[in-house]
Amino acid sequence: MNITQVLDINSKKFGSQDCLRAGGRSWSYLETREQAERVAAVLQNMGIGKGDKVAIMSQNTPAFVFTFYGILKARGTVVPINHKLAAPEVDYIVNHSESKIFFFDGSLAEVARKIPSGVKKISMDSPADGFEQLEGFVAQAPSFRPVSISDSDIAEILYTSGTTGKPKGCLHSHHGVVMAGITGAMAMKLDEQDRMLMAMPIWHSSPLNNWFMGIQYVGGVTVMIREYHPLHFLQAVQQERCTVYFGAPISYILPIQMIPQFKDFDLSSMRCWIYGGGPMAADTARMVLEAYRSDNFYQVYGMTEAGPTGTTLFPRDQVSKAGSIGNKALPGADLQLVRTDGKKAEPGDIGEIWLQADSMMQGYYKNPEATKAAFDGTWYKTGDLARIDENGYLFIVDRLKDMIVTGGENVYSKEVEDAIVGLPGVMEAAVIGKQHPDWGETVTCFVVPKKGESLDPEDLKKALSDKLAKYKIPREFNIVEELPHTASGKVMKYTLRDVSGNK
Repeated sequence: MNITQVLDINSKKFGSQDCLRAGGRSWSYLETREQAERVAAVLQNMGIGKGDKVAIMSQNTPAFVFTFYGILKARGTVVPINHKLAAPEVDYIVNHSESKIFFFDGSLAEVARKIPSGVKKISMDSPADGFEQLEGFVAQAPSFRPVSISDSDIAEILYTSGTTGKPKGCLHSHHGVVMAGITGAMAMKLDEQDRMLMAMPIWHSSPLNNWFMGIQYVGGVTVMIREYHPLHFLQAVQQERCTVYFGAPISYILPIQMIPQFKDFDLSSMRCWIYGGGPMAADTARMVLEAYRSDNFYQVYGMTEAGPTGTTLFPRDQVSKAGSIGNKALPGADLQLVRTDGKKAEPGDIGEIWLQADSMMQGYYKNPEATKAAFDGTWYKTGDLARIDENGYLFIVDRLKDMIVTGGENVYSKEVEDAIVGLPGVMEAAVIGKQHPDWGETVTCFVVPKKGESLDPEDLKKALSDKLAKYKIPREFNIVEELPHTASGKVMKYTLRDVSGNK
């Protein structure tokens, strides 16, 4: 089954039932399909067809959903872009993906204007001065011409940074995305009565493929808030009677810390609280379970390359195995822990997590070398190192790719280091993740000034503001005379982690 068939079938089975809810308004499955086909007709009129890439940079809006489905119905490929990225980062993805059209939320016009790419730029959801608006085209849309879509067609290119710091585009087929949704639906036992709160960015791989696709597959409702805010999050759960939510651990912690009337909110409709992007410590897990008055918390682990599909730590283990990602792969997936000597890890060992999944990517776009390096046969080598305990539960201990997870966002140290070294007065920089009780990790930099130069942390942050997304900019700068190096010249980051107080 391909993604568009999911919508088509549900528009028949659940035609008048709510598909989307946003801002107090509803769109039925039939209305969603009709809107998607109008977008598809507009794209067809612009020459978009099989395999053509179309980028979307948006917050959580119905327009994103209509455009997502519309691109696919025209047999194009969707390239979702992080709306928090700076213009140079967006420009790289637009160019590398060879996107023919760049749709952007009208509120993000400032970034769109700074993109030097000659790609056709069209605002959506809200107008932007100097740009054509998608809704204007849709109002005059020609007739949609149905096209044949294969399950093996590439539906998405999801960009994720690698060890080189340059984003890599994960190629996901229609079949793979549907399977990621089915896996999410099975794991949480979703059905048409569920109301999924979409407060995390929908363009992220897990919100998009596991949870949006999962709730769409079973005919449930997606409740969207434009962007996460602790108060709006609580209000949405209460007012919309949501039943399922996925978010980073910090999205659960912030309401407790920031909303004085937290206990007054009625959250009793919720049956699945899902978190990912980092584990919760045992004390934090106890605090969150008590505050939300629920035992129904699930931690999920996966990789963009895998769909994402991976593992789940179920409610029964939230406190006793806090910090673990679970002890087995989800349905449709397999997992093994491989030591550096290539042997299977035994209890007490540390090894690299390897995954197989029905939702696995087809490879990295225009990067056969990276694709080859990422796989051992059909096994995807995640780059995550984990310890396995006597019960088979896995605990992540490090990342071979030096990835930092802060508030559910992935930050790759090499990308940040390259931006910092490019600043005036900087000789060398090393970026690590410093442990943080709420955010999981915070981005921390050790920087060496050029001889005779002096550096100010606040000046460095300001200089990076138009080069990197805000969450990638180090919160802490340590100005040092030199960095510790190995004999071969590599920075010994484990030494820097010890200095920062990381275990």
